[in-house]
Amino acid sequence: MPAARSRIDAETSPDVALRQIAAACRADLSKFRAIVLKSRRPIGIHQARVALRRLRAAFSVFRPAVDGSTIRALSAEAKWLAGECGPARDLHVFLTESVTDVPPVVKRIAGRLADSHLQRARAALSSARYAAFDEQLEAFAAGRSAQPWATETTPDGAPTRLDIFGRAILDARHGKALRRGRSFERLSEEQLHRLRIDIKKLRYAATYLSPAFASPAAKPYIEATVRLQGALGALNDRAVAARMLADIATAARPTEDAAAPLKGLARQAASGEKRRRRKLERAWKEFRKAGRFWRA
Repeated sequence: MPAARSRIDAETSPDVALRQIAAACRADLSKFRAIVLKSRRPIGIHQARVALRRLRAAFSVFRPAVDGSTIRALSAEAKWLAGECGPARDLHVFLTESVTDVPPVVKRIAGRLADSHLQRARAALSSARYAAFDEQLEAFAAGRSAQPWATETTPDGAPTRLDIFGRAILDARHGKALRRGRSFERLSEEQLHRLRIDIKKLRYAATYLSPAFASPAAKPYIEATVRLQGALGALNDRAVAARMLADIATAARPTEDAAAPLKGLARQAASGEKRRRRKLERAWKEFRKAGRFWRA
């Protein structure tokens, strides 16, 4: 296995770039895992999930060039870990960002749920399954995995350059997002949800592949995808809020009358639809205008 480059640029091969990204994700996950295991600080769960999401996104971006059983297994384990950490993060976001003035009875019920969710995350992050995942991820990042992976090469057998690989990936993902967003004003909630997923995939691809192009247009393009993903996510927050409210209602004890307070929070979470739509339309227009930095 060739030695890893110290930085990612146009001549970096996709497998080297992926291993460097995987190493950075592993370092972040290790750092914030320690916070989850030792404290209740929300940043631990949040950033651990971010590291896992970034890792899964990297495997997805580079899969056309770098694939194999190792990568598929690591991606599946990262998905499992993110799922174990998800309920704790979703509940915290709901209570601190989606609604305000949470009634005491709801806070009390949510507090019990938060304890349960945190214990679930800690159990996963301290398990033998996590240890095996971490060991395999470290080996992959260092280029000494026991299981081989296939790497895309040029006709003469040389590794594909990152700029050539990246241009094809970004063209495909950008084009898919534009097609998904046709007749934007008439898209249903389900269609907007699928568009959000495509924009998220495009954002990660642009972030990971932009070093191959060293273009000043990369930053505004990525920022446009971030704003659009955020605006689309704001619409999706209603579905998450409904799930959180249902969980809290289920967790209420017979002596806890939470029905009326939860109805009030449900109305609050559903408000502001027109404002969110206007923000989303602006974000979509900005994205459409953003220059494709990989074609500059």
